[in-house]
Amino acid sequence: MKERMSRALVPVISRLPMVLRPRIEAKDRPPPRHDPGQDFDLVRHETHLRNRSQVERFLPDILGRALARIWIDQTFRLRFETDPKGTLSDYGVHLPETISIDFVTEGTIRPQVVVYERLAPDAPRRRLLYLQLVMMAGK
Repeated sequence: MKERMSRALVPVISRLPMVLRPRIEAKDRPPPRHDPGQDFDLVRHETHLRNRSQVERFLPDILGRALARIWIDQTFRLRFETDPKGTLSDYGVHLPETISIDFVTEGTIRPQVVVYERLAPDAPRRRLLYLQLVMMAGK
């Protein structure tokens, strides 16, 4: 039987790396940092991507869902534009310290999300991947 996610914008892959934690009672759970009125899930479980290979494998799907949400939710777009990595963290996606994300809107028709890796503080950034929504119609 197929599981359904009533709040998912797009299907969520359940094979993402996750951290298993003991169940927390609702009364002891901290309030969500994102707006519950605009609630949706980028991932099914809290996800910790620990190295470059996990980032390259799983982050494109997660960022694809974030980009889709950016097109329809102005509040999410503004949050993601100012702090992409922090916004992902608020929605349960945690990235290594060596990874940074830029949200690029200048010089392009459609917004792009560019993921970089910096192995040392004085080393140059290396682009790992970038995503951009492309809309296509067919007949």
